[in-house]
Amino acid sequence: MARAPKKKYAMIVLDGTVILPNMTVQLEFPKESGLVNVVEEAMKKNQFVFVVNRINKDKEVTLENVGRIGTITTVYSIYKNIPGDVVKINVEGISRGELEGIDDSNDLFLAEVRVLKAKIEPPMSFTEGETELSSEDIRIMAENTAIIRILKDTLIKYSKVHPKTMKAVQRLFDSVKSIDNLIDGIAGILPLTNEEKLKVLQSENTRDRLNVLVASMDKEIEVENIKMDLVKNVKSKVEKNQREYVLREQLKLIKKELDKDGGDESEEEIFKNQVEALIATDEVKARILKEIDRYTRISPESSEGAVQRNYIETLLEMPWDKVSKDSENIDKAVKILEKEHYGLDKVKERVLEFLSVRMLTNKGDSPILCLVGPPGTGKTSVAKSIATALNKKYVRISLGGVRDEAEIRGHRRTYVGAMPGRIAMGLKNASVKNPLMLLDEVDKASADYKGDTSAALLEVLDGEQNSKFRDNYIDVPLDLSEVLFIATANDKNAIPRPLLDRMEIIDLSGYTENEKFHIAKEHLVKKQLKANGLKGSQLKITDEALEIIIQHYTKEAGVRGLERNIGKLCRKAARMIVQDGRKSVTVSVKNIKDFLGNEKFHFDKANEKDEVGIVRGLAWTQVGGDTLQIEVNIMPGKGDVILTGQLGDVMKESAQIGISYLRSIAKSQKISADTFKKNDFHIHIPQGSVPKDGPSAGITMATAVYSAITNKKVRADVAMTGEITLRGRVLPIGGLKEKLLAAKTAGIKTVLVPVKNEPDVSEIDEEIKDGLEIVFVETMDQVLRRAIV
Repeated sequence: MARAPKKKYAMIVLDGTVILPNMTVQLEFPKESGLVNVVEEAMKKNQFVFVVNRINKDKEVTLENVGRIGTITTVYSIYKNIPGDVVKINVEGISRGELEGIDDSNDLFLAEVRVLKAKIEPPMSFTEGETELSSEDIRIMAENTAIIRILKDTLIKYSKVHPKTMKAVQRLFDSVKSIDNLIDGIAGILPLTNEEKLKVLQSENTRDRLNVLVASMDKEIEVENIKMDLVKNVKSKVEKNQREYVLREQLKLIKKELDKDGGDESEEEIFKNQVEALIATDEVKARILKEIDRYTRISPESSEGAVQRNYIETLLEMPWDKVSKDSENIDKAVKILEKEHYGLDKVKERVLEFLSVRMLTNKGDSPILCLVGPPGTGKTSVAKSIATALNKKYVRISLGGVRDEAEIRGHRRTYVGAMPGRIAMGLKNASVKNPLMLLDEVDKASADYKGDTSAALLEVLDGEQNSKFRDNYIDVPLDLSEVLFIATANDKNAIPRPLLDRMEIIDLSGYTENEKFHIAKEHLVKKQLKANGLKGSQLKITDEALEIIIQHYTKEAGVRGLERNIGKLCRKAARMIVQDGRKSVTVSVKNIKDFLGNEKFHFDKANEKDEVGIVRGLAWTQVGGDTLQIEVNIMPGKGDVILTGQLGDVMKESAQIGISYLRSIAKSQKISADTFKKNDFHIHIPQGSVPKDGPSAGITMATAVYSAITNKKVRADVAMTGEITLRGRVLPIGGLKEKLLAAKTAGIKTVLVPVKNEPDVSEIDEEIKDGLEIVFVETMDQVLRRAIV
């Protein structure tokens, strides 16, 4: 390398960018900086600027704080009028220069630089006729040839990882005659870091510069080869289009290569830690671990990955073997049940039996109860009280209107939006495997082309099968044997027989007026006072007023309507207290119409006198019992039977059976045979807008027809219920408690009941039977003897 004399150049100190000879670079700096004057001064003189890099950018520019070797550049353009208060200049590296001093006597930095000119080397290869080369030239030529081969070999390797750079480098080999210029050109073309370029620039001799350049290229080749190996290993696991997953896997492998693991826990590790903490059998844990392993092989960003993640999370949230400790304090259970519900003795008795067995055996199979009764009788609320008494988690599943079998068993995971069934979701929400699960309105479940909901419940409610219940979504057997199932229904006849057979039926018939009175006074009034922000001293409802509400403002088996009326009293009282400034309000018989308006219901009381052709029957309805006054008229005609009052087919047949029976006994009762040929019989049951059906009015209609034919009066204080046969036998009926309640409310003194219903009568509370003479009848002869005056 030849050494030239020293020259002075304007100097620019850079902190980042490195300029090599033959490189064209655009520099940018603020207008306020002194570099503008440096450049302008250089443009006036020779357009040369010496560019050198600062060693420590936090210190001032001194000879010791800048690089010893920099680049002499020429400024060929300057741009001042651009936005942003900056100046841009374009410079081109000419040659390297060695800094020997800095002249800062003026405002400008002037660098004393000795130009390091690259020698023109001897020929780089032998040509024909060249025989007069000196030994030194031969040595230099051999050295240059070795350098070029090293560069070419390295560049061939480099081109495999960066093929686009090879064409530009090839042009350098063809045009450059100096090894130093070749090294500078290659360093300028390749994507080296500023630190690597600075090493190439500031290395003193050609060999050192070559070593720096080759080392940088070898490092880049190694990095790219490792990168390609990583990409190749990762691509074998995933599809080509899953770019994000590839990058994530690359990051994992890179971390592993650099031994820099130890960051946040991966999703897989979180799942596995949750499996370790899970209270479940080894089989369940093995299944979840298998699903986690499958999830790790799927791209988390794909739709399949999201489905698999949701499935694993659901499995981890299920209470496989997690149980809550049931209360074993039977006295506490009794207090809770008695405090929260009045009556319902059969339900309370069955729950206490279950608790007693559990205490004796430490296990005891959970019963499957079905509470059947009219709306508003406390079926749902008593289930909550049972859960509280037994210290069980409470889960309510409403089956009203459910018609898809998948609602019970769950959807298969192949379907979009699949989820577990209501039973599995109930367990998940309860977080224990032994909750109290209320299947509300089980008689309202229906079926369609997707399956039968009631059929799906067969396995759930079968104590012999439900220990291995399989939900389609969970796809792992669930143990339901420790779940305390309680179902509710309004009509057990609407429940399919196989399902009904799996449950223990407990009838909750309508409340008596006395029971309603106690429920209202002890529970409903307090509840509504609290709901409406009133204190007990602000509203007083007399006992007589409560009785009037029960008798004339509600007509129901339960107490929902009663509670609504009490709530209405509370709201009106609240307004009077707030608006009128009253301190307290009292509701009595005298002013109850001011709060609730006129009476809405009137029970048909027993007739005051005996009449011909009018008989009081008893009926069961969804809202409790009722009395039916059956009327019969006989008119001249041709023996036709006219039935009115919106009667059903069964009721019409009962009327025909009654008339046929009377025709069969006409001779013994001294009834003329022409009576049935020359007269028409019109049977009417009032309240024609209300549909009526059933066989229990058979003896009532037969008695009314008999009274009309013989012109004999029927006792006004007698009511009756029973099915009649052609031979005059009286068959048993249902809903007896509600019917006796209706008879007592109507002021009936004597009730005729089929003799086969005697066991049912014995189970009815004495409160209902008190004041009633219940006469058991087996034939129509006995009915007529008791009913006809």
